[in-house]
Order: sequence, then structure tokens, then C-alpha cells
Amino acid sequence: MPVISYDLPERFVAGAVGRPGDRAFYLQARAGRRVTSVGLEKFQVTLLAERLEELLDEVLRRTGGEAHVPAVTPSELRDDAPLEQPVEEEFKVGTMALAWDPDDERVVIEAQEVTEAEEDAEVGEDDPAIAVLRVRISAAQARAFAERALQVVAAGRPPCPLCGLPLDTEGHVCPRQNGYLG
Repeated sequence: MPVISYDLPERFVAGAVGRPGDRAFYLQARAGRRVTSVGLEKFQVTLLAERLEELLDEVLRRTGGEAHVPAVTPSELRDDAPLEQPVEEEFKVGTMALAWDPDDERVVIEAQEVTEAEEDAEVGEDDPAIAVLRVRISAAQARAFAERALQVVAAGRPPCPLCGLPLDTEGHVCPRQNGYLG
């Protein structure tokens, strides 16, 4: 499969489909009528959002504020709309990479299709059998993406007040109630 590329897409978001406890997570990019959705795990959404925030903060620190990186999400870029429908998964994400392009002041996100031999492959490797979603977004779009992604993850099952594990609708066996204090 080819590299699916978006340069400053109109929309790049993380979203979920399904009920809390049984959700499927996606990255979705849109430019005009072209929409690409790739599936990933909840923890990958969290890590991507956290690493984006860290990257942007580091760019701000290293440039002494010279780079056009907002410290917070610009209100006009907040996106609470649902994912574009229908959500058709192009592939499941395995490895992701994140970079800052100082020439264009863009964040580059690459999400590579999961493979059986993933540990032997490099993100962006020129293997036509491995699909890659490459998205280039502004720092402001990256802040908005990270904010929304963390909100999507937090919108799942509420955590147990004692152990922090998600509460199930069928009940919850809390390890802290069983004598475990870890």
C-alpha cells in the first residue's frame, strides 16, 4: 500500500466509536471529500497526545518562543464533532513516529500499519506492502489534536476512586478492596 499523505488537512482528529468499555479508536484525516481512518489502541491515542504536547513544549523551550507554537489550544481550532461517517478503517496502526519540521514549522505524524514482523520494520520504510499515514499539521492543529484526543480517552468508563482501574457496568473487583495496596 502507498503512503497516504495529508499536508495541512482540514481536519485531523482522534475519535472513538462504540460504548465505553467497548470502544474502537481511530485517527481520522480529511481534506475535501477525501477521508482516511486508521484504527489504533486507546493507549496509543493517549501516548500520541502526550508526546505531541511534550514535542510542542520542547520546541517552544528550544526556540525561546520564536517558533509559532501556541502554549494552549486556540479556541477556533477546538473540534468536538463526531468522526466523519462511515468510519472505514484503512488499516490498524502499529508503530508511530513524531517529528518537528523547523523549516515549515509543522508537526509530522506517521502511523504505520501493524505487521507481524513489525520489530524488523522502520516507520516510513519503503515496503509497498506496509501502509503509512503521514500527516503534516501546524503547531496549533497539534495542540487541538492533543486536547481532543485526551478528552476522547477520558470519556470512557469512569475510574474506580480507590484503584484507578475502569469501572465495568457488570461490576468491579477492586484490588485495593482485596488487601492489595499497590
